[in-house]
Amino acid sequence: MYEKTAEHFGKKFKDLPEGHLLVNLGPSHPATHGILQNVIQIDGERVVDTESVIGYVHRCFEKLGERYDYNQFLVCTDRMNYVSTPLNNIGWILTVEKMMQIQVPERVTYVRMIISELSRIMDHIICNGIMGVDLGAFSGLLHLFHHRENIYQILEKLTGARLTTTFCRVGGMERDIYPEFQSEIKTVIKGLKPALDEFQDLLIRNKIFNERTAGIGGLSADRAIAYGFSGPNLRAAGVPWDVRKDDPYMFYDKVDFDIPVGEDGSALDRTLVRMEEMRQSMRIIEQLIDGIPEGPYHADVPHTFLPPKDRVYHNMEELIYHFKIIMHGVKVPPGEYYMSTEAANGELGFYVVSEGEKSPWRVHVRRPCFWYYQAFPELVKGGLLADTIATMSSLNVIAGELDC
Repeated sequence: MYEKTAEHFGKKFKDLPEGHLLVNLGPSHPATHGILQNVIQIDGERVVDTESVIGYVHRCFEKLGERYDYNQFLVCTDRMNYVSTPLNNIGWILTVEKMMQIQVPERVTYVRMIISELSRIMDHIICNGIMGVDLGAFSGLLHLFHHRENIYQILEKLTGARLTTTFCRVGGMERDIYPEFQSEIKTVIKGLKPALDEFQDLLIRNKIFNERTAGIGGLSADRAIAYGFSGPNLRAAGVPWDVRKDDPYMFYDKVDFDIPVGEDGSALDRTLVRMEEMRQSMRIIEQLIDGIPEGPYHADVPHTFLPPKDRVYHNMEELIYHFKIIMHGVKVPPGEYYMSTEAANGELGFYVVSEGEKSPWRVHVRRPCFWYYQAFPELVKGGLLADTIATMSSLNVIAGELDC
């Protein structure tokens, strides 16, 4: 078995020194956070070399984007980082609206920002909670999980779905917020604040957790930048770069929040950065939740946004718009476009080439997982085999986003 594996992964694993072994971390392993494979050469418990293999869940989303129309591609973004789906949805919709120069009502932007920050909190809860599970501490995840469930309840009421929300449409939102939206979010935030403090005491300040993560899988700021890191993993290395601050979109330049940074980019620093980011997300939500303005939940773009059904049934003009959007799709002006947003894992960018048809000519996704997972061999080399679990977990590699 080892001989076949070595032959498959090239000469560097072909002639193993005496006493060295090859082990497969994945693709079927509870600590790989998806279908990932890492062929690891070990000397005792020490990692000598690693080769990472991706592509097990590659679903040709970029190619599908060249066949789907601009609203249909939302279902693909749902299935990238499925832990914080609305962030992907909003990133894509903002890209298309930038291409079409659509200015949405302020009400839409407020709601999108609130949902974005709730989604960031959900993602970080999973990352830090599962981080504890991977290292043998199950209680922390359970402590926060029902707060994440409360956020899911809000998403389900707003979008009709929990996981694959298909949130927003080009030009606005599919439907307006429901009456209890603001009060329910305030209740969630009120309960989450003390829960995060308790989680920090329960897990982050635990001596065993600290010894398993401090100084493990660290990376310097220069190396992180060279690899193309972004998001919490870059900020943990000491680089205070955040798309929301450095290239603001929506109303992020009008709200007050801090960018937490670490020092050595270790597994512990990544965890601490995500902890503080959840608090900053709540801070953003609190600044927005009472100020949601009145007004429509979509822009006045009848050639892009489907009219309400009751008007389609009784108005010929609305029926024509409905027919044209369904049959001919949303037409985007020709050109090349790029839009990036700060997703939970970092910079999520969409590069789109349009030829003026209902589907893009080319779609490329800049997914953050793809860039920092390439650093995994360097992060674990020379460490213990057990440390590879902590390192991978702290990176928050989501296979669906990685392979796209």
